[in-house]
Amino acid sequence: MRGLYMNSGKMKLALRILMGLFLVYAGLGHLTWLRTEFLAQVPKWQPFDPDFVVVASGVVEILLGLGFLLLTRYKAQVGVAGALFFIAIFPGNINQYVYQIDAFGLNTDTARLIRLFFQPVLVVWALWCTGGWDYLKAQWRRRVT
Repeated sequence: MRGLYMNSGKMKLALRILMGLFLVYAGLGHLTWLRTEFLAQVPKWQPFDPDFVVVASGVVEILLGLGFLLLTRYKAQVGVAGALFFIAIFPGNINQYVYQIDAFGLNTDTARLIRLFFQPVLVVWALWCTGGWDYLKAQWRRRVT
């Protein structure tokens, strides 16, 4: 059983690094070569300039990605912040589906619908690979007792 636990730790580390690299890459894409694609996801109902939303979310993604990679002492808090970020941007995915917007190669309703189911995976991934679940449970216990 000890070997399984050690492998779990290595798996969490690898997935945390992968998440960090993914976020930095996506954030840089927001600011450069993927900007038009990300503009397509900005919900039509939100009150801010869509370009501002893309740039701001890109900066947040870069900072979160660096947090996943570098802030090992605060990795649980970074994981919670990452999960909240993925929840916050979910309306963009819904917007893309509802308004049938083609972006990121998602050019059918089926493809856009399937993508909606991957956002919760990102939330769970962010929490699991950082110990965010345990951190949230501990915070909950402190408030209840």
